[in-house]
Amino acid sequence: MNILEATQIHKSYGNKFNKQAVLKGIDLAIESGEFVSIMGPSGSGKTTLLNVLSSIDKLSQGSIKIEGKEMTKLKERQLAEFRKQHLGFIFQEYNLLDTLTVKENILLPLSIMGLSKKEAQNRFQSIATELGLTSIANHYPSQISGGQKQRTSAARAFIHQPSIIFADEPTGALDSKSASDLLDKLGQLNQNRQTTIVMVTHDMTAASFSKRVIFIKDGRVYTQLNKGDQSRNDFYQDIMKTQAVLGGVHHDA
Repeated sequence: MNILEATQIHKSYGNKFNKQAVLKGIDLAIESGEFVSIMGPSGSGKTTLLNVLSSIDKLSQGSIKIEGKEMTKLKERQLAEFRKQHLGFIFQEYNLLDTLTVKENILLPLSIMGLSKKEAQNRFQSIATELGLTSIANHYPSQISGGQKQRTSAARAFIHQPSIIFADEPTGALDSKSASDLLDKLGQLNQNRQTTIVMVTHDMTAASFSKRVIFIKDGRVYTQLNKGDQSRNDFYQDIMKTQAVLGGVHHDA
């Protein structure tokens, strides 16, 4: 079953005298429980695509449905409520509050949901255990590593049990070991919790952890690869070949 359906989505910036079309009629569908990566050269529109899919930015034209709900028809308050209940976000910057402990940062999304202390504690214990954070629960962000900060950010994204996690270059600020640890954990959470993950990345290694990679070029879907029964290494090789055809992938501005 599709959890997200995007139909003929367009996004332009500027005015009628100076308009820049970034997304040019993209169609895509993402199944519930999928782990999908979006890749493409710099300026291809992949970050813009993530932003409109996740309702951070508004479409110029087209339709986006999440769990059957037409996102473009929701008013601001309805959209904020839907986002709070159903969506989770992981960004390249950790966006942790320095004055709160790891545990307090993770629990933030639950503070507006009216859960009992016991339920909140149970959810914290579960996600902190899965992401290896229990031993640093009372540490402050200044006392932990970049990898631990990003796992804290991931725990905060998962704790309210959203339907979809949107991740924008989540490994961009991490060393290779920390990045690999985070992606391993995300893969396990995707499998164990069946939470859909949509991740923008420029990193072929990061993309190889997903089950499907959608390649964007010049504001359109260029092609896609499914992992299927391949090993992660074989999938990586396929991603590398496709990227070579695309002419390389760099950071978006």
